Amino acid sequence: MVSTAPKSTEKLADTEPTVRLTVAQATVRFLANQYVERDGQRHKFFAGCLGIFGHGNVAGIGQALLQDEVEAHEAGVEPGLKYVLGRNEQAMVHTAVAYARQQDRLQAWAVTASIGPGSSNMLTGAALATINRLPVLLLPSDTFATRVSSPVLQELELPSSGDVTVNDAFKPLSRYFDRVWRPEQLPAALLGAMRVLTDPAETGAATVSLPQDVQAQAHDWPESLFAERTWHIARPPVERSVIARAAEVVRSARKPLIVAGGGVIYSGADDALAQFAAQTGIPVCESQAGKGSLLHEHPQSVGAVGSTGTTAANALAGEADVIIGIGTRYSDFTSASRTAFNNPDVRFVNVNVTSLDAVKQGGISVVADAREALEALAAAVGDYTVGDEYRSRTAELMAEWNDTVSGVYRTDDGAALNQNQVIGLVNTLSDPRDVVVCAAGSMPGDLHKLWRMRDRKGYHVEYGYSCMGYEIAGGIGVRMAAPDRDVFVMVGDGSYLMMATEIVTAVQEGVKIIPVLVQNHGFASIGGLSESLGSQRFGTAYRYRSEDGRLDGDTLPVDLAANAASLGAEVIKVTTAAEFADAVKVAKAADRITVIYVETDPLIYAPDSHSWWDVPVSEVSSLESTQQAYQRYADWKKVQRPLIRPSE
Repeated sequence: MVSTAPKSTEKLADTEPTVRLTVAQATVRFLANQYVERDGQRHKFFAGCLGIFGHGNVAGIGQALLQDEVEAHEAGVEPGLKYVLGRNEQAMVHTAVAYARQQDRLQAWAVTASIGPGSSNMLTGAALATINRLPVLLLPSDTFATRVSSPVLQELELPSSGDVTVNDAFKPLSRYFDRVWRPEQLPAALLGAMRVLTDPAETGAATVSLPQDVQAQAHDWPESLFAERTWHIARPPVERSVIARAAEVVRSARKPLIVAGGGVIYSGADDALAQFAAQTGIPVCESQAGKGSLLHEHPQSVGAVGSTGTTAANALAGEADVIIGIGTRYSDFTSASRTAFNNPDVRFVNVNVTSLDAVKQGGISVVADAREALEALAAAVGDYTVGDEYRSRTAELMAEWNDTVSGVYRTDDGAALNQNQVIGLVNTLSDPRDVVVCAAGSMPGDLHKLWRMRDRKGYHVEYGYSCMGYEIAGGIGVRMAAPDRDVFVMVGDGSYLMMATEIVTAVQEGVKIIPVLVQNHGFASIGGLSESLGSQRFGTAYRYRSEDGRLDGDTLPVDLAANAASLGAEVIKVTTAAEFADAVKVAKAADRITVIYVETDPLIYAPDSHSWWDVPVSEVSSLESTQQAYQRYADWKKVQRPLIRPSE
């Protein structure tokens, strides 16, 4: 029998030139040569790699990044993949995700961590990225592929399976997952990750798990693997028949309302939305991710909608006969747990690049890019406009809400500040192109309803996962993506204590952000929620135990201002509006991170949204407060609507 196999690899090597690199070195070189293009604009996709090194990646990805940096320095050029040292693995993912969001998902970071707890610390960040549909490449280190030294330090051992590692926990949290057991598997894994990262409908966390021995293993790679590769960011077009049906529904509406989500901003469809709203007179409300889709001064802007919405948007949502959702996934906050859109005859037109989101609420599903769909819909509806009476009602409702906001923004000379006033001061004292960042606690809801938008990229609240600790790390990512904008990080004491260590990263990298640290001695958001549910703010305050053993004694003597200063930040403590204004001037003039510290009263709330959020209450209780809360809950459940409406 004659073998058909090649007698040597030399001929193959002549046909396809190769370069000998480790798996980690090949990964770094590949990532440095990935580009994206949309609308004719082309640029590098990866801004760099955030990493903390330990066993598992210090001799793999760590060595590869060092080699890339040294070789670039010797050649007098920038490294192919810039390296930034973080202080917490979860925080590094937050920084990367915030960067990607500020760049409208057109650029991303890779994040590397060591085996075991270092890599599993990234799980929360993976969930956050995937839930928010934001691209980040995770490179967790893994156990030995050969298992020659097993069980190694921090290796998970299961009696039922020999190939499961802690990194398998990334699978349900990632939009793409692969593990590179052999060097030959690397190209397919990296290409698969890039496919997901650059797909508007599929994007999220892409995880490529790298066993520690494989990272350091050498292999002969085809040079073509490292050639510049450009990935096209698609704008899925609309189907004519579908847009015609959608236009027919819109033209039949007497009280239509647009719900603008994050897809409007990521698509760059804000101008198209502004023109469509002006053309038709249809009012526009916004989800958290969609805030900034329409600027505050636009006549059709009615602000936030849902559980943390404006009274104007929520009144219109309750009356609307047609809801046009554009780039929204209809989260429970946006739909007020399915109580916001309560006209019994309401119909839906849903525009989204993701079919999962386009089918929500029933109605007409338009799977397309937001900008493409808006332009097509504007042409299809022709000369349709809403009636004068509806325009007048929209304007009146928004005028009432604006008066409400102006009232809570107002400060008293020399008086201590509350959270509403702090938000108002930042909103009015910051420049229009500055960015406000927040994620958890009571401030995201207050910002959603109170913040007046002046720039499409001036608002960055992570509310898909609402992850405590995101704020400072996220603020670093926003500033790195937008170095010409000041970044105000709104953070309460509860969230600050979760991940203040990234102040050190900001100091190290010279990344200027302005954290506004609000001290209210506990969890203001959960405290308010607990009270509304009849749980009497139990376990939500930072207090000593009293003599009877309960956590209701004096407040703890925690000095967060001193803590921030100890991490390397400049800190300005303020009490009054005048002091706050002076502090903002100093912080904006500074060239490094400056924290503005202010104490507020957690019992002074933002204006009510006339809305609801579904959080179950104990059906039976010996506490009168819980009994009363359950009755309110039962009343709201009566108006909660099913997710799916009759199809068109």
